[in-house]
Amino acid sequence: MEIPILRTGARGFARRFAAFRSRGQRAAPTIAVQVRRIVEYVRREGDRALLALSRKYDGVRLQRRELRVSSRELEAAARALTPADREALRLAARRIAAFHRRQKQASWRYRDPEGLVLGQEVLPLQRVGVYVPGGSASYPSTVLMNIVPARVAGVAEVVMVTPPRAQGDDVAVLAAAHLAGATAVFRVGGAQAIAALAYGTESIPRVDKIIGPGNLWVQMAKALVFGRVDIDKIAGPSEVVVIADESAPAEYVAADLLAQAEHGSGEECALLLTPSQRLAGAVRAEIQRQLARLPRRARIAAVLRRRSALVVVRDLEEAIRLAEEVAPEHLELMLRDPRRWMRRVRNAGAVFLGLYSPAALGDYIAGPNHVLPTGGGARFASPLGVYDFVKRTSVVWASRSGLARLAPAAARLARLEGYDAHAAALRCRFSAGES
Repeated sequence: MEIPILRTGARGFARRFAAFRSRGQRAAPTIAVQVRRIVEYVRREGDRALLALSRKYDGVRLQRRELRVSSRELEAAARALTPADREALRLAARRIAAFHRRQKQASWRYRDPEGLVLGQEVLPLQRVGVYVPGGSASYPSTVLMNIVPARVAGVAEVVMVTPPRAQGDDVAVLAAAHLAGATAVFRVGGAQAIAALAYGTESIPRVDKIIGPGNLWVQMAKALVFGRVDIDKIAGPSEVVVIADESAPAEYVAADLLAQAEHGSGEECALLLTPSQRLAGAVRAEIQRQLARLPRRARIAAVLRRRSALVVVRDLEEAIRLAEEVAPEHLELMLRDPRRWMRRVRNAGAVFLGLYSPAALGDYIAGPNHVLPTGGGARFASPLGVYDFVKRTSVVWASRSGLARLAPAAARLARLEGYDAHAAALRCRFSAGES
């Protein structure tokens, strides 16, 4: 298997490159129907539905009392880690917290020329639900990236759900939940977990917002319950665009492309944009060499065949333009002067500058959140942050004299819209006239 090398001037390039902008998981109509049925089943039957669906989809038989992971089990999981693993999680949690504390916003007030006191209250959400996937991999980093910012924001209750496993609990995930400050953890996954968080069951409390990645069923369920609760975003497959010049070692570029292709959905996207034909060829050879050593090489190879390419561009200007079209989750600038080109970037979830800032550093321990917009969402969306765990309430406090100054114009606007009761609500506060 050889990853293709494309040239921007070649015939058909635009059509082939468009495939990288129209990527993502597509739901079959049958899946949409099944997700809706699962959500409705949980809404009606609560815990009974969760237990039945765990038997059906996870192959795990649970008793109702086993849905919740006890505090004793969470503490035991943290103790079960090796000291080195536990310290790595703690270091990551500290760095994530330090970065996200800088995002906190304060409430504010000011008095305007008419004497009104105006402002905004910034308040944390009361209860947030965090979905942590199961499957073939373990995701303690996802636990930290979702829970730590919520706690920094001041969320009182963080309810985590994660699929039950026939082989037993994922110790690293439970340990991370304990270290990050989850207030409750439940053994439930899939669309049924999202429904439980949105509607509540006998065991699982209803939340105000649901965050976290997951498979297509999970994402469809999040979209379905949006409006009943808030959600963070519809998460898609991971993606990286590396822009590199001749100064970049092929070994580094290949390693970073392989890392993003490793996630496992089969729809990940890994692109190199370079003006160097020599580098593109060297990276292709290096990918072959490194891939042979990786345990997940079959899955990675499938991604490389479907959603990956090495693109030889005319110059770095063209590379930036193509990257902006993709609006990738991760953008790496392996360039002699990455800061210069960073100023040209508008559409990326996270940007990694230089040879020693791989996206994998951001995935685990740099500090910024690794929950990023995918599928071109970086054109309008932002990384998960403290701002996702607060709500804002406007404050208006007017005196009689302040209202008197503004009421005539406000009443005129109300009548312009045909709302006489609005105008009357302004006029009734004055003994006479239309003030």
